[in-house]
Amino acid sequence: MATRALAVHLGKNAARRIAEEGWSPDHFSLLLGASGGPKWFVLGQLDRFLFGDFLARGSRPLTALGSSIGSWRHACLAMDDPASAVARLEHGYLYQQYTDKPGPAEISEVSRGILQGMLGTNGASELVKHPRINTHIVTARGRGPAASSSQPLLATGMGVAALGNAVSRHLLKLAFQRVVFYSGAQHNPGLVLDDFGCEYVPLQTDSVAPVLHASGAIPFVLTGERDIAGGPAGQYWDGGIIDYHFDLSQYQGDGLILYPHFKASIIPGWFDKFLPWREAAISEIDNLVLLCPSDDWIASLPHGKIPDRNDFRRLGTQERIRYWEDCIDRSKALAEEFAQLVTGTDPLAHVQFIR
Repeated sequence: MATRALAVHLGKNAARRIAEEGWSPDHFSLLLGASGGPKWFVLGQLDRFLFGDFLARGSRPLTALGSSIGSWRHACLAMDDPASAVARLEHGYLYQQYTDKPGPAEISEVSRGILQGMLGTNGASELVKHPRINTHIVTARGRGPAASSSQPLLATGMGVAALGNAVSRHLLKLAFQRVVFYSGAQHNPGLVLDDFGCEYVPLQTDSVAPVLHASGAIPFVLTGERDIAGGPAGQYWDGGIIDYHFDLSQYQGDGLILYPHFKASIIPGWFDKFLPWREAAISEIDNLVLLCPSDDWIASLPHGKIPDRNDFRRLGTQERIRYWEDCIDRSKALAEEFAQLVTGTDPLAHVQFIR
């Protein structure tokens, strides 16, 4: 039997509702987008179908909560032509190139160019004014040494944050504050993001690009953003530092959660990548619909893995681009399988039930 590319994981409530009513975009009230850099390439084709077709047929408000590349993907959803925006993002991200030893300023300059290409002339305005998609972009505002532009001080701040996080995730709030920038009349009340001194700030057309850049600004790799309009003064970094894959228990809305992801497990914050016991199971999230590449499909890819940020170091530019192009092309199978599922006669065909 041929290897299936897409794994579909359904929580208890999600499975019951989809079994009874089939697949409808209006089942979903929250769309999640994780950090992960180039990992997103295996979701780009799926995003084209989700954003440009399936979710576009909905009529209910949809909250999109993302950090880092997840927020960049969601920006495409909130534009007038989401599929074209995904294509622009994919092209810009795929063909980014640098000098032999790029510093944060060079990488940030390229990243801002990718964002500008994705947003185009009117994308920021379209996002802010979208009548149905309520965009929520997560950033991490540095505190103390973690807010410094001095690399030695920043290194001290990051080291202290890592040690504190190893003791308790809650201690991360001493180094970083979660600041969520949102579109629409108000932020989603179903998001119970009441830790890390969380502050909500309305998006402005002029702040969209800086906020998106900040949300993906890994310390030491990019420059981040300082004093974003409307937000508290200070230095803004990658939202994935706090919300790498998110704590799914912090959503208390009445709809289902749609989560196109890279794998079937959750790592709450970036520092938790190094703490295996922090990896969270998805078994207790009854409203979850998680879509991810299957393990067998990933194993069949070149290098036996999906793209990641280390490819910049491991591979030459042309080899990296060819590898990423191959993964993008082969990931069309994820979109095709999901399209077949939502239009087929059996809404639970080949799904996996979360227990």
